[in-house]
Amino acid sequence: MTALPNILHITERSLWEDARARGRYELSTRGRTLQEEGFIHCSTRDQLPRIAAFLYGSYDGPDDLVVLVVDPARVGVPVKWEAVDPDGEEFPHVYGPIPVPAVVAVEPWPRAEPDQI
Repeated sequence: MTALPNILHITERSLWEDARARGRYELSTRGRTLQEEGFIHCSTRDQLPRIAAFLYGSYDGPDDLVVLVVDPARVGVPVKWEAVDPDGEEFPHVYGPIPVPAVVAVEPWPRAEPDQI
């Protein structure tokens, strides 16, 4: 059986710290909860820069962004690859809270100078 690739979620460090204290992460995307959206937006590493720019207005984003590296085999809820538009690019969506132990790494978001974007 082939292992599923890890998926990524970008968030603010303080939100991740709050989730660690509760034992689960329940934010879908910037300003929206899992309950409001129905799933948690995730991405691949290649998709991440575009997601950061979309959510935070620039590649840099706030100083406290982190990338949660999630093992989909450990989340215990469905992970579906879905496109926003028909025939569009598919993104991983987690249909439930992400347990803290499913986050196998937390990486600082690499800040870039505007001319490097």
